[in-house]
Amino acid sequence: MKQPVVIVGAGLSGLRAAALLVSKGINCRVLEARSRIGGRVLSLASKDRPELGRYDLGPTWFWPDHEPIITKLVKDLGLPTIEQHTAGAMLFEQSQSGPVQRHVLPDGAVERSVRLAGGVQSLIEAMTASLPDGSVELNTEVKAIQLDEAGGVTIVAEGIDGTVKTISAGAVILALPPRIVAERIAFSPTLPDELRASLKDKPTWMGGQAKVVAVYDRPFWREDGLSGQVTSWAGPLQELHDASPDKEYGALFGFFGITAKMRQELGEEQLLRLVTEQLTRLFGPSAEKPLALFYKDWAIDQATAMEEDAQPLTVFPEYGLPAGMISWENKVIFAGTETASGHGGHLEGALQAAERAAAEAMKAL
Repeated sequence: MKQPVVIVGAGLSGLRAAALLVSKGINCRVLEARSRIGGRVLSLASKDRPELGRYDLGPTWFWPDHEPIITKLVKDLGLPTIEQHTAGAMLFEQSQSGPVQRHVLPDGAVERSVRLAGGVQSLIEAMTASLPDGSVELNTEVKAIQLDEAGGVTIVAEGIDGTVKTISAGAVILALPPRIVAERIAFSPTLPDELRASLKDKPTWMGGQAKVVAVYDRPFWREDGLSGQVTSWAGPLQELHDASPDKEYGALFGFFGITAKMRQELGEEQLLRLVTEQLTRLFGPSAEKPLALFYKDWAIDQATAMEEDAQPLTVFPEYGLPAGMISWENKVIFAGTETASGHGGHLEGALQAAERAAAEAMKAL
């Protein structure tokens, strides 16, 4: 049997690349350092109240009017979607003591986007279901990648129990944040300086961000003519949107405007108390006691972010393939949303990168 393509990272890009290769009859092994599939896709349900549904604490939307890859994939897989609710007035908050302003946006001001019913995790699960049993190996962190004189590739990985395994591969697809690749994987021969610098220069999308979702018995803000969309200078949440499922329950999700350092200093309990106070300030007493609160700080997720990712982004990063690939060409292939030539940072970019990486792997074999 031919040596497999080893894919490092069981996020959307890695799993999609594996699914494409498997569909062509190519053997794949997917190695994932986490104890779960999905990477930066994370859809959570309450352990105490699973009937509330699952909510996204990672990527949430896609835009069907200009993101064709994910639009077609979701349709082909038959995954149900939810049109993002934008009808009604948005709120604008300048300070905690000042009045909350209402603004009605003109028609067409908000671009149409959709969410996946059951969260983006449903797409991850569909990708995984298309792979042979045992293809994904969790709790397996790649430590080193070696290129031998005959052109073969050897991967050294470590299990959660410290067990070291050595895997031979025909090619390797790295579906990880570029900074993780540069700092945590030892290459022999070493990566060219230009390539390593290029990897370190690509900020991890969402790496400095945190997200919270508050779930209620109904989307009561719609009864007040509100869309659920908020822009706030007062914080701690800077931006909010409606995250309600199709039926029964209501939900709001928000991105933080305060830095990763400040979030860590406050601690999760204090931070969520401030979030609830802000929601009550914005939406009234009905927001005071959510049925569930979900919180994820990606800046402290060691499988996602490096220390430099905690710095807030001031401009949209320039993503795309890393520069300076010489000695490892055709054997080590980069995937992940940060390596996409377009839509970098989005689900669309992750899928675009997966398609390119799978095509390159087939050429390498």
